[in-house]
Amino acid sequence: MKDIKIGHITIGPNHKPFIIAEMSGNHNQSLDRAFQIVDAAVEAGAQAIKLQTYTADTLTINANSDDFFISDEKSLWKGKNLYQLYQEAYTPWDWHKPIFDYAIEKGLIAFSTPFDETAVDFLEALNVPAYKIASFENCDWQLLKKVAKTGKPVIMSTGATNLSDIDESVRVLREAGCKDLILLKCTSTYPSTPENTNLKTIPNLAKSFDCIAGLSDHTMGVGVAVAAVALGANVIEKHFCLNRAEGGVDSAFSLEPLEFKSLVQECERAYLALGEVKYGIQEAEQKSLIFKRSLYVVKDIKAGEAFTKNNIRSIRPGKGLAPKFYDLVLTKSAKYDLKLGTALGFNDIQ
Repeated sequence: MKDIKIGHITIGPNHKPFIIAEMSGNHNQSLDRAFQIVDAAVEAGAQAIKLQTYTADTLTINANSDDFFISDEKSLWKGKNLYQLYQEAYTPWDWHKPIFDYAIEKGLIAFSTPFDETAVDFLEALNVPAYKIASFENCDWQLLKKVAKTGKPVIMSTGATNLSDIDESVRVLREAGCKDLILLKCTSTYPSTPENTNLKTIPNLAKSFDCIAGLSDHTMGVGVAVAAVALGANVIEKHFCLNRAEGGVDSAFSLEPLEFKSLVQECERAYLALGEVKYGIQEAEQKSLIFKRSLYVVKDIKAGEAFTKNNIRSIRPGKGLAPKFYDLVLTKSAKYDLKLGTALGFNDIQ
């Protein structure tokens, strides 16, 4: 599995997780707020900021029939038709360049999720370094081909998609020219729960499609993302807002700045802790060997006197014989006079 370069960041198993802050529509139709989200993402330690590029008209039509009306009682967006939702959530296209420029100036990688072919043309004009394919768009072969032909790295979510469909979409991308592919395990519920996240899929994704894998996380908190890194996720995408209490289309399942900072820190700790398969005494442990048990004289012993359970014991520190020699020593006698507190060595045994 080869590393992938997006902007100045290298992504792969031997690099710390690539953490993407998903702005989505959490700017609440305020460009100033979008800039504040960028600032907060930088402060929280994100490596990338991601937008979504669509309009209500490129996603749907303005209709109020049952097909277009959100009636699910559990939906965050109940009571709206699809057109109204996307009007509220979209990022104006003329905001993209100033947001991208500001993010780049702050050291973030900035890119987006296109939802149709016109969005790809628009983003190409802005020279984005990568593309994200959303779960609900991963079946759109024309969009996949258009994105793949740019030659840019592609990050594709796999929510609400069965294995055969993922396989077809990956084939479409690769046959159209995609050489750098990242697949994200995703559960397309908002928010999702740990119970329906199934993180064990992540290493299977990586192995099945010979690609870098990660998680697009819609759960609350940071625990699921940290566990994903422990299972080999190299990319974590998480929705990000300034303050859930202030609302926003995705705010209910977005992290606030301090939470996101914790996510970045704990994911990096999880990555660093993975290390390698390693047994034996590490260099860092050398000074701790003193706290292991060893055999000590606990009562004065005369030369020639037998060792017994009363005059030797296995205690700390670890400067004497290893405890594994205890039974052997009990069959021997002292070569010299030995005082209480002597670390027993083979030279002391007759």
